Amino acid sequence: MIRQASLTRAACTKRNNFRTQLADKIAATTHPPQTLSPPLKRQLMQTQLAPQYQGTADGQAAEAILRKCVHCGFCTATCPTYQLLGDELDGPRGRIYLMKQVLEGAVPTRKTQQHLDRCLTCRNCETTCPSGVQYGHLLDIGRKLVDAQVPRPAGERALRWALKEGLPSPLFGPTMAVGQLVRGLLPHALQNKVPAKQSAGLTPTRELSRKVLVLEGCVQPAMSPNINSATARVFNAAGIQCVVAAKAGCCGAVKFHLNDQDGGKAHMRANIDAWWPHIEAGVEGIVINASGCGVMVKDYGHVLHDDPHYAAKARRVSELTKDVSEWLPELVAKLKGRVSGSVSRIAFHPPCTLQHGMQLRGGVEKYMGELGFNIKTTGCEANLCCGSAGTYSVLNPSISYQLRDRKLGNLATTFGADKPEQIASANIGCITHLQSGTDTPVRHWIEALDEALQK
Repeated sequence: MIRQASLTRAACTKRNNFRTQLADKIAATTHPPQTLSPPLKRQLMQTQLAPQYQGTADGQAAEAILRKCVHCGFCTATCPTYQLLGDELDGPRGRIYLMKQVLEGAVPTRKTQQHLDRCLTCRNCETTCPSGVQYGHLLDIGRKLVDAQVPRPAGERALRWALKEGLPSPLFGPTMAVGQLVRGLLPHALQNKVPAKQSAGLTPTRELSRKVLVLEGCVQPAMSPNINSATARVFNAAGIQCVVAAKAGCCGAVKFHLNDQDGGKAHMRANIDAWWPHIEAGVEGIVINASGCGVMVKDYGHVLHDDPHYAAKARRVSELTKDVSEWLPELVAKLKGRVSGSVSRIAFHPPCTLQHGMQLRGGVEKYMGELGFNIKTTGCEANLCCGSAGTYSVLNPSISYQLRDRKLGNLATTFGADKPEQIASANIGCITHLQSGTDTPVRHWIEALDEALQK
C-alpha cells in the first residue's frame, strides 16, 4: 500500500509539473504574453468562458466538450503529429489547452493557428480517449474562432481559397483530364496529385425494386471513376439498384474543414434537397464509398442541428447514411458462391475516417475474407494516419509525406517477409496519396470485389 501511494503521489506530482510547464508554454503563444496565476496552472481544465463566448452556440458546445477532458494524455501516444514533432502543442492535449485559452479570452497568435493547422483531424485521439472527448467537433470550433482573429499570409489565403473553390467545382473534372494528358510533363509534386487515367467500365442500367442512393462525390469521378461504377455493379449483382441524384455534389467536407463553414453547409443543404424526393419515395439508404465523405454526411445532423429548415431532414439523412462496408454482411450473403476470391496478398489500410471517425473496424477484412480474399491489416501502427487527410497533403506536405512513407513501410510488413501484391483502402484521398509513394497497385476494396465477381 505504501509503494502504491508513493507511485500515486509521484504520478500526481508529474501531472502538476506538466500542467505548470504547459501553462507557461501556452501563455507564450498568446498576445501579449500572459502570466498565468498558480491556481490556474493547477486547475487548467476548469473552463471559464470569456464574456463574448458565454451564451453562444459555439461557446456552449466547446465548454461541454472541454469539461469531459481529464488531461490524462492517452491521446498523445496515438497522435501522428506529436509522434513526428515531439511538441506537446502539436498533440491533442496541447491543442485542447490552446483552444481553452482562446475561449477564456486569450488572444491567439500565428503560432496558435499553426498548431491547430498541423492537426490532421484523424480523430485517432477520439478512439483512444477514455472520456469520450469529441475532439473533432472542438477543433472545428477552435479553428473558426482563431481564424476570425488571426489573418493568414496572402499566399496561404490564396492556396486555401483555390482548394475550397476548385475541388468541388464543375471545372475540376476537365482540369484533371488535362492534367492526366500531360501527366508525364508535370513536376513530381503535381504528378502525385494527378493519378493515371482510369476507365470506369460499364454502369448497370436495369431497373430494380430495391434502391439506394449513392454519392459520387466531387473529386472521385475524375480521379478514380471505377470506384463508383464498381459499387453500382456489386450492388446490382446483389439485386440493389444504385441511384445517383443529379444535383448532389460535394459532401461539404472540403469547405467545412478549410473553415468556410457556411460554404460547407450550403453543400450539405444542396445534397439534402437533391436526396429528399428519393428518401420520400422510399430508398433504403444512402451508400458512401469514400469514408471521408461518409463521416461528413453522417455528421449532417450535428452540423445542421440548429437550422430550423433543415435540422430534421439532416438528422434523417445521417440516419440513412452508411459506409459501403456496412452493407458487406448483406452483400456477402447474396454474393457468396458468385465470387472467385483471390489468393493475391492484399494489405488493407483502414482510413482514419473509417476507423476513428465512423468507428468501423475489422469489417472489410472479415467479410472480404469470407469471400475468399487474402486480405489483412498490418500489425504495425494500423491505427495511424497515412498523411492524406483531405487537403492536408497540399497544405502540410512535409508531415504528410513522412506519414505516407511510414505507412507504406508498415503495410509492406503485413505478410511478413512476403510483400503485399496489392494495397486496398476505402477513401479516394488515401488511395491517391499512398499510390504516389509506391509501385504496388493501390485501389478501393470494392474494386477488388467487383473484379472477382463471376459476371
